[in-house]
Amino acid sequence: MNVTTRGLTQAAGLAAATAGAIFIAVQINHPPTDSYLTQTNQWVIRSFAKSLMCGLAIAGITGIYLSQVRQMKALGLVGYLVFAAGYLMMLPTEAMAAALLPGLTHSQPGFVNDVVVTAAGGHPVGNIGHMQVLFNLTGACYMVGGLVFGIALFRAHVLARWAAILLSLSTVATASLAFLPDTFNRPMAVPEGIALIGLGVSLWRQQRGSDRAPTAAAQSTTVRAAPVR
Repeated sequence: MNVTTRGLTQAAGLAAATAGAIFIAVQINHPPTDSYLTQTNQWVIRSFAKSLMCGLAIAGITGIYLSQVRQMKALGLVGYLVFAAGYLMMLPTEAMAAALLPGLTHSQPGFVNDVVVTAAGGHPVGNIGHMQVLFNLTGACYMVGGLVFGIALFRAHVLARWAAILLSLSTVATASLAFLPDTFNRPMAVPEGIALIGLGVSLWRQQRGSDRAPTAAAQSTTVRAAPVR
């Protein structure tokens, strides 16, 4: 099996689309934010799924950026680094939610509740240490990085521009969750998922198109070079 740049880029497109699909799927019938749910299988499965989503998103946006480095210029580099950092910090948070919080639910319920509430954008009652800083940095990188990365994608005019616009708007819009009821948390994640799917599919289709172009050109050359009888 030959590993090619085109193949890796197509895989990145599929990774981004899959990440978007998981992002939407985990929002369906999501239970309320409550520490006592952390001990259930549903909590663990959803948290592991979110961890997988973060990993796929990092791979996806990396491929998206590398496929159009020249067109995205310095703005794209800044947007990519900040946006990827947001997902990179989100990854261990979700892994911790799946692997550590269930075991602490009975022994330290107050701490668990504060972590879950803070992760959802609320305010903790007790002290959760440096995790508060981690959550703040994650949110800032996610929103600012998504905005800048989406703008750079739109200006590059390579992939679907509607998806680039949706990416910028959906990531910035999450800032409003600090003032909206908890019922808005899940619906607000759907546009981001759709944006990732759109960008991933657009990248995959672009690479498929570039794969067919050389073949068509070669066939055309063969026809022209054929001797006349």
